[in-house]
Amino acid sequence: MGKVIAITNQKGGVGKSTTAINLSAALAQLRKRVLTIDIDPQGNTTSGLGVEKYEQENTVYELISENCDVKDCIVHLKKKYHDLIPANMNLAGAEIELNEVQDRDLRLKKAIDPVREDYDFIIIDCPPSLGQLTLNALTASDSMLVPIQCEYYAMEGLAQVLYTLDLVKNGLNPDLKIEGIVFTMYDSRNNLSQEVVDSVRENISEYVFDTIIPRTVRLAEAPSYGLPINEYDKHCIGTKRYRKLAKELIKRSSSI
Repeated sequence: MGKVIAITNQKGGVGKSTTAINLSAALAQLRKRVLTIDIDPQGNTTSGLGVEKYEQENTVYELISENCDVKDCIVHLKKKYHDLIPANMNLAGAEIELNEVQDRDLRLKKAIDPVREDYDFIIIDCPPSLGQLTLNALTASDSMLVPIQCEYYAMEGLAQVLYTLDLVKNGLNPDLKIEGIVFTMYDSRNNLSQEVVDSVRENISEYVFDTIIPRTVRLAEAPSYGLPINEYDKHCIGTKRYRKLAKELIKRSSSI
């Protein structure tokens, strides 16, 4: 049965979508069957994987609104082993609509359970807020993967994530765990980047991935071409680091 991992941080601009796109693509390149679910109304993961988000008849919005079956909204990407459930701005209305239904926190979990055995990993890209969409993702997930940008407010964002974890564990999903924390946008020329890494590792080292994702021009460029980094530039450091992160995730998962 596929492991469901929510990529989440309530602080925006920390590399959630970048990590969802490139970690998923790296796992697929390692011949793991991957389903990426975009549950952010911005749809950045959808477009970053080369899918025209406004041309899709069925998206995650139709899925959690129970207007389509999960298999009706899965897009088979060009690269083998990798599928996508897309999102677009229609999803923004789901926050309000879900407040009026009884099983609002379970919609995504119930929808994807029938296909969990079809995948090794299901990666969910969450919006940067604790609303119904994020709660749906966390209720459906086995674990949380938390990208943290190497900057001044990183610890504040991490504190919010840990609070959210306790909140969800105490109500909606008692089995939810932290998969790990991954540092993003690391700049070796900036002393603050290393100070943030050292501070987090000193406090919660057991959760931190060894792999650190650097700030690079190639990683920033790739989404505008609708390509993950391993297709945009297979030799760049971003490709190498996300491949290393994927291997680290596989190792952690196989040791459970």
